[in-house]
Amino acid sequence: MMNLEIEKQLTSLCGKTLKEASNQEIYHALLLYVQSESKKKIQKEEGRKLYYISAEFLIGKLLSNNLINLGIYEDVKEILNNSGKNLADLEEMELEPSLGNGGLGRLAACFLDSIATLNLLGDGIGLRYHFGLFHQNFKNNLQNETPDIWLSDDCWAEKTDVTYPVMLAGKEVKARLYTIYVTGYEGRTNRLNLFDLDTIDESIVEEGICFDKSKILENLTLFLYPDDSDEAGRLLRIYQQYLMVSAGAQLILEECHKRGSNYHDLKDYAAIQINDTHPSMVIPELIRLLEEKGIEFEEAVEIVEQVCAYTNHTILSEALEKWPVSSLEKVVPQLMPIIKKLDEVARKRSDNENTAIILNDVVHMAHMDIHFSHSTNGVAQLHTDILKESELADFYALYPDKFNNKTNGITFRRWLIACNPKLCAFIESLIGKGFHKNASELEKLLDHVNDEKVLGELIQIKKHNKHQLNVWMKKKQGIELNEDAMFSIQSKRLHEYKRQQLNLLFLIHQYLEIKNGHKPSVPLVSIFGAKAAPAYTIAKDIIHALLTLSNVFNEDEAVKKWLQIVMVENYNVSAAEKMIPACDLSEQISLASKEASGTGNMKFMLNGALTLGTMDGANVEIAQAVGNDNIFIFGASSKQVIERYQKNDYCALDWYESDPNLKRAVDFIISDEMLSMGNEENLRRLHHELIHKDWFQTFPDFNAYLVRKGQAMEEYSRDEKLWAKKALINIAHAGFFSSDRTIEEYNRDIWHLH
Repeated sequence: MMNLEIEKQLTSLCGKTLKEASNQEIYHALLLYVQSESKKKIQKEEGRKLYYISAEFLIGKLLSNNLINLGIYEDVKEILNNSGKNLADLEEMELEPSLGNGGLGRLAACFLDSIATLNLLGDGIGLRYHFGLFHQNFKNNLQNETPDIWLSDDCWAEKTDVTYPVMLAGKEVKARLYTIYVTGYEGRTNRLNLFDLDTIDESIVEEGICFDKSKILENLTLFLYPDDSDEAGRLLRIYQQYLMVSAGAQLILEECHKRGSNYHDLKDYAAIQINDTHPSMVIPELIRLLEEKGIEFEEAVEIVEQVCAYTNHTILSEALEKWPVSSLEKVVPQLMPIIKKLDEVARKRSDNENTAIILNDVVHMAHMDIHFSHSTNGVAQLHTDILKESELADFYALYPDKFNNKTNGITFRRWLIACNPKLCAFIESLIGKGFHKNASELEKLLDHVNDEKVLGELIQIKKHNKHQLNVWMKKKQGIELNEDAMFSIQSKRLHEYKRQQLNLLFLIHQYLEIKNGHKPSVPLVSIFGAKAAPAYTIAKDIIHALLTLSNVFNEDEAVKKWLQIVMVENYNVSAAEKMIPACDLSEQISLASKEASGTGNMKFMLNGALTLGTMDGANVEIAQAVGNDNIFIFGASSKQVIERYQKNDYCALDWYESDPNLKRAVDFIISDEMLSMGNEENLRRLHHELIHKDWFQTFPDFNAYLVRKGQAMEEYSRDEKLWAKKALINIAHAGFFSSDRTIEEYNRDIWHLH
């Protein structure tokens, strides 16, 4: 009956039978049908509502995820099959929304899914970027950047008639609201509210991703994180952030007033979560708007502090935003008197200069967030401890009750049910479907860890997923993978602290060992997925070195059957959904103390990969969950790393000169083999950076990484059933890392939604 009703509606929307309709017509009909069904799950808004403000929402393709959450995925798949159509073909047609970049945005997307799944009232607030970060491809072994086009007639973001006035540099613009419906798994439908300007002109983008940064009305929402290496770029970032928070704050106050708020009682109607420092200006903007409503400054500050909460995602100083007073006065002159008054309040609360908001004519956004919110949370236990004990110790001394930990999580609907259907179906056959909503039920898999038949099936599923990835890579980039090899994957933003360069040095070492007659225990396919920020020179040099080394391997008949390097172009959610189920060894090798949490580590774990990692971020909690026998931990501890920084006694050159193996690997970057295939400027710059700086301490962990990765490869080759058993133990203990659990904790401790 359900199938007949769905088919009838799809046929009506297509204007012809499904057999007659084109894939494009069916996709459009499905989009309209899903939106219609999603709206049916919108519930009356009562009581306190969450507003999750974030510069990024990396939501991925929405068709299959929405069909799963609506409970009609299998029905639609069957209907299409009966009409000679394939749902997978329709999924391939969908353009992925370019609304995020890395873990920050993917976390925000998981959170929206879990909020709706748990039937909590909560919407996202962000920006409607036209071209995202950029579309990445490789030319001459270098990263090439072009616009990441996704907006089309078949787009999930619905244009509304709602606009809000926003003052930018003294001129009023109209922020247009677009809405994407967020449907929870067997839950309610909430919204992702995205703001844009009607005046944006995509045609001003010239070669690559270059454009006139001064034409604010035409460029404001073209790109996520526009290059801020010059004054115009820095001003553009501020314009972007203020458009988001000003329009968002107006929407919040309007909605709360409609639900009965008199603004004095705003805390009874709104909870605002500030996701990293990009939305920090919502604090002074809300105060400004409340003052316009007739509320005195002191009360407005108290109200905002009760309503707002702040999530810290990093201890990297470059990511804790700081804006010159002069820049803010140009873009948001209306906010500067309020920010200066907030600085005065902060200085009255503490005479510690380190906790002031304005220091040396620079506004520290994180400082403002901590002072004028009621909660500051880290995103993994280690990260939170580091914030309290060192990075934000002065604030923790001032506000001990504000600090709390909320270890990140992922939504199992996308990262298991949708992306790994064979594994999901197998788990269901063993323990039922309860884990779809109660992830802790995965622990029932522990009853099967010694079942030879179960382990054998797990091995076959992994082989199937590796084959699927191979098919996808051949189609996407013309690259054929060795399916009999161990698949090691490092997929995340390209940043020196994540240490793709450590993996590079390992691969060079392996190459040189093979050339000397020492074969590894198993062939290795090393897969990377990463974009480097356009202005991040060294990160782009690392990409170049990896691509060049890949060519060196491919040209060597004795080596290429043992070693293969693959860089996936334009790494995004869709690519991750193909890569993660196929992974054997999950590379989580950031410098201890630098990765706040990581969520890729959780996705790989859930899909049966073993982690090779440092005791950093959520790796610590993964290790605690699975036990030392089921994870490969190496490297310096966060305490050792922090002490090195405090003493300032790390000298990369000393390590380089004292370790022949390390020196050999580093020097190969500028060897004749590499220079003959690569760009000398890029390779020499990376070589110089490593031996004279190595800020993220690759060299001290080099030998430990070689040994531990070698052990992992040996274990994998020696006993596939034992490896499968360890994989099953990882899957069984992945339940804690569900974003449903994370959101329940946020709600219990911070938001207090009904």
